[in-house]
Amino acid sequence: MPTIELDIHDERLTGIFSPDTELETIADGFRFLEGPVWHPYEKHLRFSDIKGNATFQWSESDGLSIYRDNSYMTNGMTYDLQGRLLSCHHASSWVSRIDDAETTIVLASHYDGKQLNSPNDIVVKSDGMIYFTDPPYGREPKVGIPRECELDFNGVYRLNPVDGELTLLTTDLNRPNGLCFSLDESLLYVDDTPEHKIYVFDVTDDGLLANGRVFAETKGDGEGRPDGMKIDSEGNLYCTAQGGLHVFKPDGTFLGRLRVPLQLPNFTWGDADLKGIYLTTVTTLFRVR
Repeated sequence: MPTIELDIHDERLTGIFSPDTELETIADGFRFLEGPVWHPYEKHLRFSDIKGNATFQWSESDGLSIYRDNSYMTNGMTYDLQGRLLSCHHASSWVSRIDDAETTIVLASHYDGKQLNSPNDIVVKSDGMIYFTDPPYGREPKVGIPRECELDFNGVYRLNPVDGELTLLTTDLNRPNGLCFSLDESLLYVDDTPEHKIYVFDVTDDGLLANGRVFAETKGDGEGRPDGMKIDSEGNLYCTAQGGLHVFKPDGTFLGRLRVPLQLPNFTWGDADLKGIYLTTVTTLFRVR
């Protein structure tokens, strides 16, 4: 296996990635991978092939299998507090949940009587509230079904899974995409793909957003734009963007990039110790430690 390539802007990056770490190919031959999510108890990875219209499952013990053979072009996925899979769908403009009987339940599909654009990425707060972004990518031919948007904005939403109430939090971003909370959930980070920027908002006591401002701008050569984001246990922010996986300190200092040989839309933590990083490039699933 080849070793990784690091673009080091701050030596603290080598405290996260050792330069002699190997880049392992887990599976390939896909059309557009996205939405990886690790199940911490069942020890498996689920991820979506948007253009292949399927959701896959992989584990060290059982290998690769199809979890859903018609995923409505699933993109972002996560688990709720009960361990049920939540998904964003490009083809149907849904946010859905898989219940205990493996049945798909639609949680959100419309706002103000109009169909959502194409829910894209999704996170769950510790109070159970669901936050998701809604750019129009699923209505475009690259990773969706071409059709006109019914809404004239691209929003970030909060969904109450108990009563289904959908709250529009902001329309300030051009095309909001990846999102994640800070460790204490006082901040919500949202990246804006065509602007090459990561924004941060204060999360108010009632779960709304305030004081949006630029946290960082992604720069560098290579394919990709800001997309999937996560926070690690030290508060460092990781964002897939130009050329690979960009890493920032909580104060916005850019540490550098884990270079990836293919366009990298998303990633997630995994393995028994959660020190594996699963990288969903367009065609190939990689893992690094």
